[in-house]
Amino acid sequence: MGMEHYEGAIEALLFAMGKSVELSALAKAIGHDTETTRKIIRNMMLKYNGEDRGIKIIELENSYQMCTKEEYYDYLVKLALQPKKAILTDVMLETLSIVAYKQPVTKLEIEKIRGVKCDHAINKLIEYNLVQEVGRLDAPGRPILFGTTEEFLRSFGVQGLDELPELDPVQLEDFKAEAEEEIQLKLDV
Repeated sequence: MGMEHYEGAIEALLFAMGKSVELSALAKAIGHDTETTRKIIRNMMLKYNGEDRGIKIIELENSYQMCTKEEYYDYLVKLALQPKKAILTDVMLETLSIVAYKQPVTKLEIEKIRGVKCDHAINKLIEYNLVQEVGRLDAPGRPILFGTTEEFLRSFGVQGLDELPELDPVQLEDFKAEAEEEIQLKLDV
């Protein structure tokens, strides 16, 4: 079988799944080793990017997904008649950033950092598929550990958590000072 046959098989698999598929699963499905499969996918990615096609393949932490090219988003919006977008409030963004940088993290740890309850923010982030349960802490009560999802990576345009911006140490100290001031004000009331 020729290379085009395997490209067609991978294209069919990614299209049918509608979400990211691990490289090892794709390799097993087409009967090749992971390196050969990776080369086939990389070749497909180059072809899609070089041609006037509406789709592309993206890599998300050793998984691949077929998705729409950005330049065709306007057509999707017209078809969907302005889809309802999830709006992230400042509280949700703060909570999400804590999860992204501290994961896996418990709700209690998030609340300690923020200084307030975060039930609603966590529930909304789970509803928007940006945060998920990634396990349980081996401690009394077995609290849930939260982490980010592949949708988080897609939404923020990064392939992996290592691509998140570094925290500025000076700014981090300013944030800590602000948080301590807020806590002190609450205690004085």
